[in-house]
Amino acid sequence: MLHITDSLESLLADTADFFVRQANDAIQNSGKFTVALSGGSSPKLLYTLLASDRYSDKVKWEHVYFFFGDERFVPSNDPQSNYRMARETLFDPLLITNDKVFPVNTTVSPAESALLYEQAIKNHLGVAGKFDLILLGLGDNSHTASLFPHTAVLHEKQSLVKEVFVQEVNQYRITLTAPLINDAKTIAFLVYGKGKADAVHHILKDPFNPEEYPAQLIQPISGSVHWFLDKDAASRVA
Repeated sequence: MLHITDSLESLLADTADFFVRQANDAIQNSGKFTVALSGGSSPKLLYTLLASDRYSDKVKWEHVYFFFGDERFVPSNDPQSNYRMARETLFDPLLITNDKVFPVNTTVSPAESALLYEQAIKNHLGVAGKFDLILLGLGDNSHTASLFPHTAVLHEKQSLVKEVFVQEVNQYRITLTAPLINDAKTIAFLVYGKGKADAVHHILKDPFNPEEYPAQLIQPISGSVHWFLDKDAASRVA
């Protein structure tokens, strides 16, 4: 489903409203809401908005459990860390306690880190559990999470979490794999800016070619996928 707005401000508000609805529905139905956050620069404004006076009292945050869709293999206090960004913009302002946040352990090897994170997810979700919501962004090169073009992780069928060395950024990443993402109850992309218009077009309009356009792999099994786009990002698909 496409959600297209005329401005970044309205896009962020629509996405925040959607997040609140998803959280409250899950908490009402099961007593908790489990979300995987996206990293990078795009979601910072969303997290800041959710932590603002406008939204901070709309969710029972003590019932929310936070995971990460991917993480850069850097120390947790590194400026590149997705955990640090979320902590500064969302967790600290909302006084989220540590037992509700599941950061990726980057003090071990990348392979062990991925295994530990997969086990943490399994322990939390249970045998047949699913993420209530996975938030995703979209890179200019059509990657999402750390599913980059022409990387082996695109073909992963068994592991829920995997380490991947991304040559173009010369860095290891830890990422949820496509099978785990596709098993979520709800998936939401937040994409804005004219620089993302080509990538959005590749994912939504071009023939299936996930080696070049990895976000095409995101096809929910039984859940739903929502694209929150401003008019610039949607300019080639609207």
